[in-house]
Amino acid sequence: MVQIHASCVAIDGTALLLRGPSGSGKSDLALRLVDEGARLVADDSVDLMSDGKGGLIARCPQPIAGLMEVRGLGVLPVPAIDAAPVALIVDLGTDEERLPDPGFDIVAGVAVARIRLNPFHVSTPAKLRLAMAALARGWPLVPGENAWRGLVAAAAAQGTPGGRA
Repeated sequence: MVQIHASCVAIDGTALLLRGPSGSGKSDLALRLVDEGARLVADDSVDLMSDGKGGLIARCPQPIAGLMEVRGLGVLPVPAIDAAPVALIVDLGTDEERLPDPGFDIVAGVAVARIRLNPFHVSTPAKLRLAMAALARGWPLVPGENAWRGLVAAAAAQGTPGGRA
């Protein structure tokens, strides 16, 4: 198991990790997603572990389960679930690319797709719902991703920590 500084929400039962430094908009974006029907898995700290079948599971450390820090209001309960399989890592920043190359990270020995988005764009929650729907259907997120998936599998088998295909 590894524990990371991130927020995690599940859309239709599948999780996405929101990563970035303090103040980068993780909790704000998670709140907007929860407000639109997603479920909180964890806010600020996420436990990640392999499911033993090539997948990654996100859980919330028990002391903060079901709680989210909402700036200006404090720590409040929100709709939450105990755990969810992770399909996507979202690195937050203001320098998102228009047509990015696919990226991935290896977390707890599992390759996970990675994208970069600006958390404060109004369209970001819609982009994430669209990305999660595409992943659920097995559709590529970016052109050339089918070839990329083979490279990710090869990198995971070699223990590569992550990168660009």
